[in-house]
Amino acid sequence: MSSPLSADHPAAQPPGHGSVEALISQARRLRGDVDAVRRDSQGDGTDPRGRWQRALYDLALHQLSDIDEHLAQLRDGPAPAPRPGSLLSRVGSAEWNLLTDEAEWSGELFHILGRDPAAAPLSLDELPSVVLAEDRPKLTAMVTDCLVDARPIDGEFRVVRPDDTVRTVHMMGEPVLDADGSTASMWAVLRDVSELRRSQRVVSETRDSLSRHPLPADTGQRAAVEPREAVLPPWHGLLRFPHEGRPGLDLAAGYLPSTAPTAPTASAAQAPPCTAWYDACPLAGDETLLSVGDLTGPGPDGAQGPAMSIGALRGLATAGTRPAQLPDRLDRLLEATALPPVRGALYCSYRPHTRTLTWAHAGHLVPLLFRRGTGRALAGQAEAALEDGDLLLLHTGELAPADVRRLLSLGPRLTGVGSAQDGVRIVTEEFGGHLGQEDACVLVARVTPGATRRAR
Repeated sequence: MSSPLSADHPAAQPPGHGSVEALISQARRLRGDVDAVRRDSQGDGTDPRGRWQRALYDLALHQLSDIDEHLAQLRDGPAPAPRPGSLLSRVGSAEWNLLTDEAEWSGELFHILGRDPAAAPLSLDELPSVVLAEDRPKLTAMVTDCLVDARPIDGEFRVVRPDDTVRTVHMMGEPVLDADGSTASMWAVLRDVSELRRSQRVVSETRDSLSRHPLPADTGQRAAVEPREAVLPPWHGLLRFPHEGRPGLDLAAGYLPSTAPTAPTASAAQAPPCTAWYDACPLAGDETLLSVGDLTGPGPDGAQGPAMSIGALRGLATAGTRPAQLPDRLDRLLEATALPPVRGALYCSYRPHTRTLTWAHAGHLVPLLFRRGTGRALAGQAEAALEDGDLLLLHTGELAPADVRRLLSLGPRLTGVGSAQDGVRIVTEEFGGHLGQEDACVLVARVTPGATRRAR
C-alpha cells in the first residue's frame, strides 16, 4: 500500500523494536495500575457516583487495552487473520486509486463492515451504500475535502452491516499525491469504535444522572429518593422471567417505581402497592408471548395483583388463546375475581422461525420498533415481520406525546446496543428511573441471528 503522504516521498521508518517494546510495557503497567485502583476504590457501584466512577474506570481500561494491542500490531506487523472480536480485528486499512478506480482493503476492514473477504472491495462511490442514511453527507464531505482540497480525513460515521447491526467507524486518511502534485489515490485507516463510544455514553449518562440527582445527605434514604435504574418489581419472587432469553430473542425487563409519594405501609415487610407487570411466556414451537400491562389499582393483595394477572394470562395463552382474543378473555376472567380490571396492556406473540410478530392491545399502548438507527410505533397493524438486530420495546403507563417522542429519539442508541439489558438501562436512565407518576414496566426484546426464516 502506498505511503499516506506522497507517492514520491517515502514514509518515515517505524520506531525501533526496543522503543515499541518499552511503550507496550508502559501501557500494560499503567493498565494494571488503573485496574488495581478500580478494585480498591470502586465500592459496590449502587449509587450514582459509584456508577459514574465505575464507568470512567471501564472507559480508561478499554482505551489502554486498545493502545496495548495497537502497539503490538505496530511491533509485529499486520496479522494475517485477527481473531474475530479482538481489538486488532477492529482496525482496518484501505486505499482507493483514483486513476484505475481500484480499491485495496485489508482483511480487517472486511470484518469491520461485515463483508465477505472473497468479495470485491467497495469503491469510493459504493462506500456510502453501507453507511447509515443520516451519516452519508458527513462521509461525502470528508471524502470531497480530501480529494479536492487535499485535507486529511478525521471523522466518524455509522455503518449498517449485512446482519443489520449498526457499528460506529472512525476514519482517518490522507490523499496520496503523484509527481505533479495531483491526487492519485486516497489512503485511510478505519477503526470500529462502537464499544468505545458506548463506554463514553455510559460515562456521560451517569455523570448527567449524578448532576441531576446528587446524593442525599442521608445515604440511608438513597433507595427511596434515587431510583436510578430499573429494579425488580415487588412480585418478582412469585414468577420467573426467562433472563436467559427465548429462541430468537434476547430479553430484558425492568420495573420503574412511581415518583408519587406513598403512604407508610403497616409493616416494614409489607410490599408496596404495585399495578404494572411484564412477562415472557414460552408457548409451543419456540413461540413466545411477550406482555406488559397494568391494573386500575393494586387490588386487595397489594403487590400480588400483577402476579395473579400474569398467572391468568399464561394459563389462557398456553391453552391456545391467540393475542387478538386475550384482551377480552382476560377481562372476563378478572371480572370473576377480586382483582381490578386491566387499564392498558400489550400482548405480543413472536415466532422465531418466521420472525413474525403479532399483537393486540388494551387501551392505547402500542409496540415500539427500533431498526437501523430509527424508532417507530407499530400503530394500525396487527402483524409485522422482524429482522435480525431489530429491537422491540414494550412499556406500560400513559405517556405524554412528548415522552413517546423521547423514546423514539433513542433509536440511534437502542439499535446499537450489545444486549437487551443495555436497552433497558438506556431507557431508564433517559427518564431518570421512572416513566411518570405511577409505577411502570419496560420490556425489551432484541431479535438475535440464528433462526432460519421459512416461507409462511
